[in-house]
Amino acid sequence: MDTVKVEIFGHGPKSLKIISHAQNLGLTKSPVLIVGDPGVGKKSLARYIHEQSSRKNFNIVVVDCSQECKLVENAVLGYRDETQGKFIRGALETANGGTVIFSNIDLVEENFQKRLHNILLELKDYDLDVRLIATTTKNLSKLVAAGRFQRGLYTMFAAASISLHTLKERREDIDFIAKYFCETLSKQMSKDGLFLNNESIAKLTQNNWNFNLTELKNVLEDTIMKMDKSEIEPQDLAIGERKTFQKTEDGSEEELHLMSLREAERLLIKKALIYTSENRTQAAKILGVSIRTLRNKINEYRNEGTNYFVNLR
Repeated sequence: MDTVKVEIFGHGPKSLKIISHAQNLGLTKSPVLIVGDPGVGKKSLARYIHEQSSRKNFNIVVVDCSQECKLVENAVLGYRDETQGKFIRGALETANGGTVIFSNIDLVEENFQKRLHNILLELKDYDLDVRLIATTTKNLSKLVAAGRFQRGLYTMFAAASISLHTLKERREDIDFIAKYFCETLSKQMSKDGLFLNNESIAKLTQNNWNFNLTELKNVLEDTIMKMDKSEIEPQDLAIGERKTFQKTEDGSEEELHLMSLREAERLLIKKALIYTSENRTQAAKILGVSIRTLRNKINEYRNEGTNYFVNLR
């Protein structure tokens, strides 16, 4: 497993406080709830807590709670794969001695929440020793009050919680993080020596970064990929959507959005879901794909922090 670098959180006072809290939690055995907007680094912080603990040499396993109920259950407990003719171990058994991260725990289907809570309460009965960490973008206490999240499951994780700040709430970190990403990404692309000039740093610092670290990293990755010089200037930064215009039949200009095939696919899936009032079965039929393929795409876009899909239930 790659070691999580604290550099991705920055060196500002808010971030240093979070890192210190995470280090202290690493010394405990209690479950942890990490709360924050998409892209703030929740799973990275969960991995960092694991690395600070005595469990660091054991497995860490991530369970994607945005999947349908049966898939989450299989991921947690394991299942028999008839095609391979063998039993696939679940996260709890695979991570015995280590850590299980429940990513987007608020998305666990309501009819499985109580059972999941009971399973986690009974770990010792099955001779399993696992550290539990959950991440969420939601206020779970409000979901509990609304009857949409099981109180026991919430209580299990909420005793020790960390709330991560957005990048626009800690702009003092953007300079440091951007330089760190620039250095590491340029090395990965064999473009050592690239650097952000002061004007570029200023532009990055002023941006709102709605998807936080994920968006900042993606922008720098796209920027570095196309660079053929060492100094990154403001106009080189791949921030925002590229646009062009064409003349319509009546002579007026119509704005066109140039997008990749991947972006077009995402937009088409979004439109199909909106058209079917988010009925995934109907949307899959319209798109001509299996429900499983559609579900995997939704999970992929949600993990990337795409706004519509993050809020899709």
